[in-house]
Amino acid sequence: MKRKVREYDENEFSKADLKIILLGDSAVGKSKLVERFLLDDYEERQQSTYALTMYRHNAKFEGKTYKIDLWDTAGQECFQTLHASYYYGAHACILCFDVTRKITYTNLKKWYEEMRQNCPTIPCLLVANKIDLDPSVTETKFKFAESNNLPIYYTSSADGTNVVKVFQEALKAAIEHKQKPGGQFMDDLMDYLQG
Repeated sequence: MKRKVREYDENEFSKADLKIILLGDSAVGKSKLVERFLLDDYEERQQSTYALTMYRHNAKFEGKTYKIDLWDTAGQECFQTLHASYYYGAHACILCFDVTRKITYTNLKKWYEEMRQNCPTIPCLLVANKIDLDPSVTETKFKFAESNNLPIYYTSSADGTNVVKVFQEALKAAIEHKQKPGGQFMDDLMDYLQG
């Protein structure tokens, strides 16, 4: 019996135009945000993402189609730091915390510092997730966002609040970062020369 071999489209594994990384503690809802954005669907589950999940998404922005890789990691506390390759070539970061768990907010500092060590100039968006569980939090001003000059988005992957908006803003910021003179190329060159 002859086995059918799946044929791959050469673009399926081609290099992405943009790379957007997601950071934050385990169970803050990073994977659910990506699922809601890509599938406009939500399924309750307690299982954590292990190691790394990469999603490929094609998005149109100002008449041009971009291949975007969305990198999602476990964020589990046992991974004290992420390997530098996770950050390499990133054009934007979505930094997430769970509004119902204070420790995830406290740990933003660690995630942000590590991200800045590896990606000193990429744009970063702060996401206060799970607002469906505590809608009053949208009235809160978070000092971390103000002190690091980060735009903050109040989201819920459960009901979809602001999920598409945050990914659209991350895409726009990533494109602008990549296109600015001396942007990612200079960052990569300096990393290479220093390494």
